[in-house]
Amino acid sequence: MLPIQQHTQFVKSLAKKLGFDYCGIAKAVKLDEDARRLEKWLQQGMQGKMQYMENHFDLRVDPSKLVPGAKSVITVLKNYYPSEKQEQDTPLIAKYAWGKDYHEVIRAQLKLFLSELRAEVGEINGRGFVDSAPVLERSWAVLSGLGWVGKNGNLIHKQSGSFFFIATLIVDLALETDDPYTKDFCGTCTKCIDACPTEAILPDKQINGSKCISYYTIELKDALLPSELKDPINNWMFGCDICQDICPWNRFSTPHQEPSFEPIPAILNLTTSQWEELSEESFKAIFKESPLKRTKFSGIKRNLRLINAKD
Repeated sequence: MLPIQQHTQFVKSLAKKLGFDYCGIAKAVKLDEDARRLEKWLQQGMQGKMQYMENHFDLRVDPSKLVPGAKSVITVLKNYYPSEKQEQDTPLIAKYAWGKDYHEVIRAQLKLFLSELRAEVGEINGRGFVDSAPVLERSWAVLSGLGWVGKNGNLIHKQSGSFFFIATLIVDLALETDDPYTKDFCGTCTKCIDACPTEAILPDKQINGSKCISYYTIELKDALLPSELKDPINNWMFGCDICQDICPWNRFSTPHQEPSFEPIPAILNLTTSQWEELSEESFKAIFKESPLKRTKFSGIKRNLRLINAKD
């Protein structure tokens, strides 16, 4: 067996060993088409006040700017679909945020991935990225054969749906590549477009980030949310899963096997009134390892004020 085949086989088996559900590999190339698409999206102002989306444009589309001499982009998917449900009269929180902060969990796993890969093949240059870095992870997932991007902007895996975190490992190691995913199984379905209460999902597979409920409840740092959002946001306090919950492909979702993603009991059980009574000290103690830290205590309180506003 050639070294490139051995290394590729090792990468795939290592991904499985470290608890990733799927692994695909693409050649590290500049994403010219994605660059044009991203530039147009930014020019249309669809990032809203998410200024960070405008930063490091060249890094987002060229892996060699992140890892000099980059040869391969390894993409891994990690399931986060829970087996539990939130109780009734509980402010809604997107499922990805029920457990420990996935950035920390997956970053540690990618670090171990790179360490074991170096132990196997020798000194290589590489970097792992999960969501918070300038990497177009969905594009790499498609290029490495892991699925297609649905109308709701999420990567959809035909056998398992879309409740996955996507992480990438860029390395200067030549590996065998997987065939890009070229099919689109959304067809004529428009369920996610029809269900989005803020009309953030556009017909041409574009997402107006500045209208998404996740943007309003997490990214937007304004002290008050516009009162007209009360009905569309309904009971969503942090993030939103509407477009994923309604997607027919998510009937194939199965519960994750990652202990770190087990739900924090408060997320499943705290009623709206209990959230309102929560002190900042308690919030920091209960959610010290949670993605909810991102919007801070003040952001949670702001979102609750809109949810509970009297008509």
